[in-house]
Amino acid sequence: KLRMEQDTAKNLLAKTTIGLTANNRSGAEDEPAHLFAFNLDVNLMYYPGKHAYILVSKFDYLKVNQEGLMNFGYLHARSNFLRERKFNYETFIQYSFDNARGLDNRWIYGGGLRHDIFKTDKTTFLIGVGGMFEQERWRFPHAERYLRADLFKSSNYLSLQSALNDYIDLNLVHYYQTGFDSAIDSFRNRLSLSVILNAKLTDKLSLTNSFDMAYEDKPIIPITKYIYTLKTGISINL
Repeated sequence: KLRMEQDTAKNLLAKTTIGLTANNRSGAEDEPAHLFAFNLDVNLMYYPGKHAYILVSKFDYLKVNQEGLMNFGYLHARSNFLRERKFNYETFIQYSFDNARGLDNRWIYGGGLRHDIFKTDKTTFLIGVGGMFEQERWRFPHAERYLRADLFKSSNYLSLQSALNDYIDLNLVHYYQTGFDSAIDSFRNRLSLSVILNAKLTDKLSLTNSFDMAYEDKPIIPITKYIYTLKTGISINL
């Protein structure tokens, strides 16, 4: 969304989305149910000249009674060099965790080449090709056993960003990442898709709808291969 900002006089853009839910809608007095949910997204983009520096973060937390059912988040920093050229370059680093699925932590370091396939004032369609080094630490279900995995992977994506009209914009990114793991003598493949549809309500407020999915054909530990998240909420543009 920040890449499509029309005010070119700005070189620092920020967007924050916050959500909070708490209730005790239990069915019986002797069976209490206390729910607490919190989510925070913070996105920054700084482009002082030929280059752009981007920070994207997401944190989700869900707790029912005394048990934390979901604790997920990531922090992603990216540098895009010579961003206005048809062929440009980028480097990135990411930290993430997903306690409910057993991902204690994941570090990613990488970079690659970007090519603008189609670009107008309102629409950008591009492809990115590159590589990365991924370090993961997983916890086996119902056990205190951990497994470390270090892999070099190819990381490639397609990105579509389009202002459909003055009030609605679309942002779509589809990733394909693959790497050979000698421990299983095979390639591990990951697909992920992120779709965001924003509807402008006022100069400061917008309605945000997002859909995220990920698929791993050979997970490091026995977990669900396909996961998805569907959200709708209000965004505040600072």
